[in-house]
Amino acid sequence: MKKTVALHNLGCKVNAYELEAIQQLLENRGYEIVPFAPGADVYIINTCTVTNIADRKSRQMLHKAKKMNPDAVVVACGCYVQAAGEKLEEDTAIDLIIGNNKKKDLVDILENFLAEREDGGKPSDAECKSFLVDMTHNREYETLSISKTAEHTRAFLKVQDGCNQFCTYCIIPYARGRVRSRRQSDVVEEVKRLAEAGYQEVVLTGIHLSSYGLDFPEGEKETLLDLIRAVDAVDGIRRIRLGSLEPGIITEEFAEAIAAMPKVCPHFHLSLQSGSNGTLKRMNRKYTAEEYKHKCDLLRKVYGNPALTTDVIVGFPQESEEEFEESRAFVEDIHFFETHIFKYSRREGTRAAAMAGQIPEQEKTKRSHVLLELDERRRQEYMEGFLGKELEVLMEEEVEIDGVHYWTGHTREYLRVAVLSEENLMNQMVLVTPSRIHGKDCLM
Repeated sequence: MKKTVALHNLGCKVNAYELEAIQQLLENRGYEIVPFAPGADVYIINTCTVTNIADRKSRQMLHKAKKMNPDAVVVACGCYVQAAGEKLEEDTAIDLIIGNNKKKDLVDILENFLAEREDGGKPSDAECKSFLVDMTHNREYETLSISKTAEHTRAFLKVQDGCNQFCTYCIIPYARGRVRSRRQSDVVEEVKRLAEAGYQEVVLTGIHLSSYGLDFPEGEKETLLDLIRAVDAVDGIRRIRLGSLEPGIITEEFAEAIAAMPKVCPHFHLSLQSGSNGTLKRMNRKYTAEEYKHKCDLLRKVYGNPALTTDVIVGFPQESEEEFEESRAFVEDIHFFETHIFKYSRREGTRAAAMAGQIPEQEKTKRSHVLLELDERRRQEYMEGFLGKELEVLMEEEVEIDGVHYWTGHTREYLRVAVLSEENLMNQMVLVTPSRIHGKDCLM
């Protein structure tokens, strides 16, 4: 009888990609994938550690899995595992601890554990086993790949791992290690497989995508732009999206080069974190607010009206009222399509955690609400600019809105659009002229 496995992902698109790759490895070995519900033989939770909330959710899901089936094997993998390290070995809810860069070996580790358990007697007697590597010295890119995804139209591709930036608030370089890039030829082969499987859109993702290729030896250098060009050349792929970018990569040459490739979508997530130069300096970000604005201007120069999205942290240590106001005014001036707002989360082991002038939680919440209101207003303004215009929409799923069945998908700018149709529009490119906005985020 096949063993059943339930999987749960926390965190970013890179994590999601890795878990889908793990799922395919399990399926290839004969495991049956089942919903994350009581009764599974194995539970695998891919954890996140980007905030304190992510840590808590990771612990909660691990304990929930053990409660659903006390006899099951509970596997903890990913960033929280890597950051927490040996602390988790004392957690009786966890049977296996698998750190980053060991996910490719997860199925082998699991099968060895299951074999030992069957030889050794009672499941409750089985000791937790830890498989962690020192990410500070690891330079090997962990090879994982997919041939299908949970989505039917869009595929996320992990092309890079790790980060060398060491922003003062961020634990990720410690959990993910230094920059490691996937070879262009390997990426292209996966894109070809996905195109053959019917996917029309790919999203290139990484922990620090802009650093792609920095780790390659001299004479073998490949840049992110080289990679985009190689993916652009694959037949069958009609859209390319880019994951989060650092402002520094947006030069006139880069902007003009990607604008010359029609497959590259005019949708860019440029990480900001703060619009105050004082705060940016304490964060150890590598640009000023003025430089950031210049990058946005470059993208608008070549694309006209691209969708620009960003992240902003509020309540960073020592952020004064004046600095917050600087940041708010900057965000308002840029006119982002979407702004993702995060309250600063103190991460043990980072420089910011030890800084004086920690901001009270109540004040963080107040500042967050100010930016959330601004985000909603700017999002509506950006969407209104597309009313009455013919838009190309890649249809993704059938949904019910106010009791009526619609097909929904996204434009090249990543605007959500709903269309009335009795036909099955799954994975079709459809031209739509929306006339109104429904709710917060849907053109109709």
